[in-house]
Amino acid sequence: MNDSNQSEVGSVSHNSVPNAPEHQQSPVPLVIGVTGHRDLVPSEVPALEKMIRGFLLTMRGRFPDLPLTVMTPLSEGADRLVARVARSLDVPLIVPMPMPRDLYMEDFETETSRQEFESLCEGAQVYSLGIVEGQNRDSIANPGQGRNLQYAQMGVYICAHSHVLLALWDGKPADMIGGTANVVQFHQWDIMPGFTGDNTRMRQILADDESDLVYHIVCSRDRPEGSPADGFEPLQATWFTTDADRPRTEELPASYEEIFTRTAQFNADAAEHAEDIEAGAWPLLPEDAPEDLKRAVASIDRMFRIADWLAIHYQKKVTLALRLIYTVAVFMGLAFIGYTDVAGMGWTVYAFLGFFVLGLVLHWLANRGAWHRKYLDYRALAEGLRVQFYWAAAGVHGEKHSKYAHDNFLQKQDVELGWIRNVMRVAGHGGVDRLEGSPVSGLEFAIREWVGIPDGKPEGQLGYYTRKIDERIRHTRVTSAIGAACLWGGIAVTAALAFASERLSQGIQGALLLLMGILPLIAAVREAYAQKRAEKELIKQYVFMARIFRNARRKLDEANNDSQRRQILRALGNASLDEHAEWILIHRDRPLEHGSLS
Repeated sequence: MNDSNQSEVGSVSHNSVPNAPEHQQSPVPLVIGVTGHRDLVPSEVPALEKMIRGFLLTMRGRFPDLPLTVMTPLSEGADRLVARVARSLDVPLIVPMPMPRDLYMEDFETETSRQEFESLCEGAQVYSLGIVEGQNRDSIANPGQGRNLQYAQMGVYICAHSHVLLALWDGKPADMIGGTANVVQFHQWDIMPGFTGDNTRMRQILADDESDLVYHIVCSRDRPEGSPADGFEPLQATWFTTDADRPRTEELPASYEEIFTRTAQFNADAAEHAEDIEAGAWPLLPEDAPEDLKRAVASIDRMFRIADWLAIHYQKKVTLALRLIYTVAVFMGLAFIGYTDVAGMGWTVYAFLGFFVLGLVLHWLANRGAWHRKYLDYRALAEGLRVQFYWAAAGVHGEKHSKYAHDNFLQKQDVELGWIRNVMRVAGHGGVDRLEGSPVSGLEFAIREWVGIPDGKPEGQLGYYTRKIDERIRHTRVTSAIGAACLWGGIAVTAALAFASERLSQGIQGALLLLMGILPLIAAVREAYAQKRAEKELIKQYVFMARIFRNARRKLDEANNDSQRRQILRALGNASLDEHAEWILIHRDRPLEHGSLS
């Protein structure tokens, strides 16, 4: 973003854009947002250009599975400088304009500047953000508060959809709404004075946040007293975060390295299974959906299909591994009982060791492939994208268009899960996030497909949770039945040995003694398996969510207008995001462990 007499514009990088070359079509890019001054000092520009080039090349080399994309409104100064460097490196551009194109072009003073803008737009994805609530075309046509709010909105939008904010900044406080310093502040604290208010982020302000990463290149400004702030020298470069102990570092902080690495793994998994995903993924967006709905949510649907397919893929791997591990545990128990309780079966000690080694191999394979973590991460991502998809379809916006689905998801969890929010930032850069209005049919579509109907055969999520309740209850009943059968079988065996042992042959007595050891073993293993899958906890969770969706359906039917319906869907989405966060916590406490075999 760049400072001017009016305000400044921002730039961000993005990926997965329709006009990007095919080799850039990885699901998730490394999104580099840009903010900076318009009035750069000409003598510093060559050095700044060299530093920007080095930064982009370093990030590209460090994370080769995360293709770079730069999103920039192409304002004069820093935005154009970064865009030119990006174009020279064949990095695709996305150009979100802060206002309608004809009004925006008035900010460029010369015909040469306007021609450069048009030239840089060629081959890029270009769109304009909508007009801020309370403003209109007339109020933003000339310099003033209304126009400044458009630039402030642009800064918010850039921060909300970028992974790293590249700031060409003198380090001084902002002297106007939406200035470079304001954008840096919003990126780190979600507060944009004069636009968001001071209470926007009270829910997350104490939580660790992966969205605060800034790469700060210090620059001067071509104006009186344009030297950098005290403590800074031109052309210094540091990573800048909200870390209390080390806010500025020369190296990328390790926690962000982990986040980008996880995102790269997602891209790699998507590439490895691309054909299967294309053939078998389940979409949220029907093929015959209206064009305006497709424009709003197609990119989110694409990301959902990838995440959902991968979640199911790794869930199957985890389920198979879990069943095999507990089956091995049963055979280990049988081998141990045979060794201790049955004469002539000393060889079973070797069987015990063999089964133990087999269990360790299964655990090693699962751990090496990160099956459990990927299953949980990809399922959480898919469910977050589901909410994001239906919010986008229905035209549900955050407060003052400054909050998005990813801002409310997994904020209370480990920072390493921030990669999930990073993916959602990419998925949501188009469509309704452009603030250009909602799809005409999107609201009814979201209510029908997401919430479902309360009577008859339930559909949507209401139907899903109803079916899952029945399924989990059946599983719990099976566990209870096995436990009861083993209990009463053990009692029967004990009674037979107590009252009829003299009439039983030695062989039958031995078999009954062996059965006394096997029955509680089977019951214990089944109970442990049910506990590992959190069957009882999930029943409570599904009952709660079914009630939430049923209440939402009732309130939607009672709503008087579309605005109320969108408010209900916003509340429903927040409840869903909170519940999915609880879901991942439940399952993260139940990883695959070789200790299950002991």
